[in-house]
Amino acid sequence: MMTRRNLITVAAGASWLGAAELERRIAKRDFRGLTKEDLPTPSMILDLELFEANLAKMAAHSRSSGLALRGHVKIHKSPEIAKRQIAQGGLGVCCATIAECELMVNAAIKGVLFTCQPTGKQKIERSVALAKRDSSFACVVDDAIVAKQLQEASAAAGTRLNLCVDVFAGLTRQGCSPGVTALAIAQQIDKSKNLKLAGLMAYSGDASHTKTFEARKKKSMNDLAGMLETAELCKKSGLEVAIRTGGSTGTYNIDVGSLTELQAGSFVFMDTAYMKIGGKGNDQAYEDFRPALTVMTTVISKTRPGMCSIDAGNKATLRPTDQVKGRPEVKVENQGAEYGMLLWREGDRDYQVGERVELYPSNLDTSTNVFDRYYVARGDSIVDVWPIMGRSGAAQR
Repeated sequence: MMTRRNLITVAAGASWLGAAELERRIAKRDFRGLTKEDLPTPSMILDLELFEANLAKMAAHSRSSGLALRGHVKIHKSPEIAKRQIAQGGLGVCCATIAECELMVNAAIKGVLFTCQPTGKQKIERSVALAKRDSSFACVVDDAIVAKQLQEASAAAGTRLNLCVDVFAGLTRQGCSPGVTALAIAQQIDKSKNLKLAGLMAYSGDASHTKTFEARKKKSMNDLAGMLETAELCKKSGLEVAIRTGGSTGTYNIDVGSLTELQAGSFVFMDTAYMKIGGKGNDQAYEDFRPALTVMTTVISKTRPGMCSIDAGNKATLRPTDQVKGRPEVKVENQGAEYGMLLWREGDRDYQVGERVELYPSNLDTSTNVFDRYYVARGDSIVDVWPIMGRSGAAQR
């Protein structure tokens, strides 16, 4: 962070690393001597030590519990991060958009699961094209008509597509009725020449942020009951259900036994929404994983006591529920497209114009979606830069 002494030095004429030179250094992957002070703001900063600790903890849990990890890409939209998860034992990744699926397959990542039912000619064709390129690619369906369309498209392409039946698990946005309805779709897939029944998906999205461990456990178990019933019906009908996929960061230590694989994503970074749900040993704070991602901003105006403006507004998805790193007592407010505001009590430490301030975001998905790269940091030093598939990603989302 910039101190008052730093500010005086800059004012006296210290040289900055110019934008063109910064980009040249990044292109050459020359990060020697590069620090947070050299970066533009707002920027996304990834604390490498905390990030690696989060990955290691989830990997250890997977090994000890037998609950495999198929991490969700929507959180980070980065092949670099997906590869690091897989290197620690992850069996693949989940994606919410077909463009994310293409990004991962193009990065030679195996075991991609498209968790949104592909509907419409274009998404069906793109899904089938991915299946033809990579036999480990899979989709989900909750509708018999879509399953039929996927069979026809796969037959026309001369390939076979893996499908999971998406079973309702409390989240009203998707999922067919459990039991006989889901069984009928599973049987339809099994009888289709160019489709393969991979298993069942049941995403209990409402359970993920249910506050307190015991309430979250009850919610998740209730939501997954229909999927488990369906799995039993499939087994009795002679259908193999190799995969039972779902879950989240909030239920990673709850869904063991119900699921065979976990779709957790937020654990890699964490955000302020997750930090408040409560953990197994602490109903007030969720401390299983550490907040590793911040949005770094600069104080751009300080004309009144107890408040200052920063250069991150609603375009950086700034929210009142964001938190200031190292200063939880400071209140965050959104003041417009490019402006945010920090408020503090009289007598608390002041902020200075030009000072850098890091914020923990409230929602990782929307934050990463509007930035183009992660600046990877060890302390104040920048040691790497990883691209994000965001505004510069696929034209066909």
